[in-house]
Amino acid sequence: MNRFQFVADHHERYGVKRLCQVLGVARSSYYYWTSTAEARAARQAADTVLAGQIRKIHAVGNTYGVPRITAELHDNGTVVNHKRVERVMRGIGVRGLRLRRRTRTTIGDPAAVKAPDLIGRDFTAPAVNQRYVGDITYLPVGERGFLYLATVIDLHSRRLAGWAIADHMRTGLVIDALNAAQRTRGSLAGAIFHSDHGAQYTSKAFAAVCAAAGVRQSMSKIGSSADNALAESFNATFKRETLQGRRAFTDERDARLNSFRWLHRYNTVRRHSRLGQQSPITYERFQERSATITQAA
Repeated sequence: MNRFQFVADHHERYGVKRLCQVLGVARSSYYYWTSTAEARAARQAADTVLAGQIRKIHAVGNTYGVPRITAELHDNGTVVNHKRVERVMRGIGVRGLRLRRRTRTTIGDPAAVKAPDLIGRDFTAPAVNQRYVGDITYLPVGERGFLYLATVIDLHSRRLAGWAIADHMRTGLVIDALNAAQRTRGSLAGAIFHSDHGAQYTSKAFAAVCAAAGVRQSMSKIGSSADNALAESFNATFKRETLQGRRAFTDERDARLNSFRWLHRYNTVRRHSRLGQQSPITYERFQERSATITQAA
């Protein structure tokens, strides 16, 4: 119990002076505490309301941490400091999910032709549809099964422009993902696509598809995860937030449904710190509107 509260509860019987002496608190501090009781109660009531809002936001995906919850509160009209959000979240036991160690799935082909690194760890782009990164990650299913997800991510907006899921890691998987990105953008002509040295990406079939689409291939150094860090970070976030502590998806249907829901939410709803806490599609639309206004002016 708070020592000041103890004094308040027993001062009529024992007196404020005596209780403060016994408890080792200054009487001036006690009287200040009593004078601020009304303001303190108001703050506690406001924190209770805020806690309810935080629980509601967090319950949507059980993944958001302090920055994204703060941004969501701001968009909902609640102006609050991130430090207060952190304090209230800590008090009610709500926290965002954290990254786990990544598992590598790259299987290189020493005899394959390699493309130069056109990215150089610069995971940015001046506009959409100019530079992409991609990777393959495994999805654990049941006791021993796996599905595999291939991605194509725009470096300007962080939008997942294309993706594909299959029960294999053959070249067709990454071709399907690139074709999906081409459908999203309409054309990929002139764009750079950066990947690791996995056999799927160094295959002649994938190179032919890139050439037909007007895509220039770029590849990281062999064995260097940092050269494709953005794609690997995306994969880690995806599995952390879809599995949420589970070792594996229940079955293939569970894996596909949860993956589709998260990937759709990632593009349309999930806030991205690099995009000013906007989702990738929201960010792209904002950029389009800004460009239209500039041209009109």
